[in-house]
Amino acid sequence: MIETALAMAGGSDPQAGGGSAMSMFLPFILMFAVFYFLLIRPQQKKQKLHQAMLEAIKKGDEVMTSSGIFGRVAGVDDKIVTLEVAKDLRIRVAKSHIGGKVGSAETPPADKDK
Repeated sequence: MIETALAMAGGSDPQAGGGSAMSMFLPFILMFAVFYFLLIRPQQKKQKLHQAMLEAIKKGDEVMTSSGIFGRVAGVDDKIVTLEVAKDLRIRVAKSHIGGKVGSAETPPADKDK
């Protein structure tokens, strides 16, 4: 008698309608995979390319800082780069703030003697 009442009320079966733990976490796993392949992985790739470019900087390269200052590398240290932005005008910037190298095809050289 009690068994039929429990069966009619929904019972106390732990798996009834709850699904498995894997099906509960599947949306979270899929969401993490989408974030990884669309956001995290490309950012890591870009960061590695930037780090490789910073390590390859040498004296004489034309670069642009992240703040938009163009200059020619006059000296390179572990963490500091000395840029010559005009004749006899040198500034020191953090190496990590170098935005990229400037190619001759992209933009004209920063300063040329005529």
